[in-house]
Amino acid sequence: MGDTGKWWKGGLIYQIYPRSFMDANGDGVGDLPGITAKLDYIADLGVDAIWISPFFTSPMQDFGYDIADYRGVAPVFGRLEDFTALLDRAHQLGLKVIIDQVISHSSDRHPWFLQSRESRDNPRADWYVWAPARADGAPPNNWLSLFGGSAWSWDSRRRQYYLHNFLCSQPDLNFHNPAVRRAQLDNMRFWLEMGVDGFRMDVVNFYFHSAGLEDNPPAPAGAAALTSVSRDNPYAFQRHQYDISQPENLAFLRELRALLDQYPGSASVGEISADNALELMAQYTAGNDKLHMAYTFDLLSDQCSADYIRAVIRRLESAIDDGWPCWALSNHDVMRCLSRWGAAEDPQAFPRIALALLLSLRGSACLYQGEELGLPQAQVPYERLRDPYGLAFWPAFKGRDGCRTPMVWEARPGGGFSRGEPWLPVDPRHLPLSVQRQRAQADSTLQAARRLIHWRRQQPALVSGDIKLHDNTGEILCWSRRCAQQKLLVALNMGGQTRRAALPQDIDKVLEGHGFSGRIERREIILGPYQALFAQLV
Repeated sequence: MGDTGKWWKGGLIYQIYPRSFMDANGDGVGDLPGITAKLDYIADLGVDAIWISPFFTSPMQDFGYDIADYRGVAPVFGRLEDFTALLDRAHQLGLKVIIDQVISHSSDRHPWFLQSRESRDNPRADWYVWAPARADGAPPNNWLSLFGGSAWSWDSRRRQYYLHNFLCSQPDLNFHNPAVRRAQLDNMRFWLEMGVDGFRMDVVNFYFHSAGLEDNPPAPAGAAALTSVSRDNPYAFQRHQYDISQPENLAFLRELRALLDQYPGSASVGEISADNALELMAQYTAGNDKLHMAYTFDLLSDQCSADYIRAVIRRLESAIDDGWPCWALSNHDVMRCLSRWGAAEDPQAFPRIALALLLSLRGSACLYQGEELGLPQAQVPYERLRDPYGLAFWPAFKGRDGCRTPMVWEARPGGGFSRGEPWLPVDPRHLPLSVQRQRAQADSTLQAARRLIHWRRQQPALVSGDIKLHDNTGEILCWSRRCAQQKLLVALNMGGQTRRAALPQDIDKVLEGHGFSGRIERREIILGPYQALFAQLV
């Protein structure tokens, strides 16, 4: 991919949710040795890196996003030695390794919090966000937890409230305290010294809160809800002006970048969930001194019309300047793309055109485990739900378990994921889509994904080129990608009807080898259902 020091720029990152990828010891929960055993499969796809969701020591109230030891491995996932073995094998296969960093909050069982809550004058008393009650005993302000209810919980030892943007067992660290920032940077240095290639920064805009603890204003009437939040969640009723996305965040991201720059080739990707997410993405990645790249939930929403996708690209491009986005259509927090965008579409053809969209945008991309198989959202009965978010908002919102069910390696009950009972049930509809079965089918979604990924690696304009949208193409998405080595035209038909559009630029030739059959006749682009066209520009 050219400059190996910038492998991330235009790179494709395969996201692994470790609880559900592969279970090596038969306890029903995926683990680090299980990931290592399947790295050859991932490398064969043609991706550049893996991103592993949290595997650190945790009571698992939020399944690893509540960390009790930032340098330890949860026993359910293995040992630290298992991670170093994984890291070594990935590097042998040419895969970079990114690990999650959940530094905005910890578990309430972290030694830091256990000490902080003991008194108001201990050495870590100010490491978390504490505030007195109002005169009537109510919480300090109206801030809400994304997982429901107030963002404040009362602690009887300190006789104060502490802040938690998520579960009450996930207290927020106080990033206004420089000792907290240093401690978290030191924790990241630990993993960099071990040899990891970078970090995915969880809720990267949540680090700082307004020290004034002002009430958030209500969201304006008719305002769109955060794309990462259920419409039934009161969190969406507020404009999050004071609890997240504070200007002090930029200075900390520069501290983080200075650390990463000490380890050449390392990279960072930040997750942004906010009212103004695209604008924050631009701020957080501009100037080559903060995040290397960032992603938002704008393409993880329910909206998928051509006009909506064009509007997202246009808004980002108008703001991002020299920044760099990282796109995703599925992850461990949202309904899988095939069910969210493609519920009414052809279940075999739609995942392929969705991947073509992902790999044609300017930026890097994340591919969530199972996306290459075309997995739909799994059906998880209420009695098997594990996600606290889903349990809190059932039945209007069924939570995140449906996108977290085990990977299907074989077409037999349990999917070959574990010798034991899987922690979440395997949806029987997934079994015909197993890796085993799709490897044996030349026309499978897996084979199509592998072909497209490898083809895209050879197209420098798709990897690192700029982008120019072409309007007036109706339901066909169309843009140009350009770099010094190549100029391409991209056209995508995400629907089940043949569509046509006027050719916006002169082309030299239509490219092949990617698996799609779009064509040009009499200066008109003609795309059959779920088809794409890639053409060399004059």
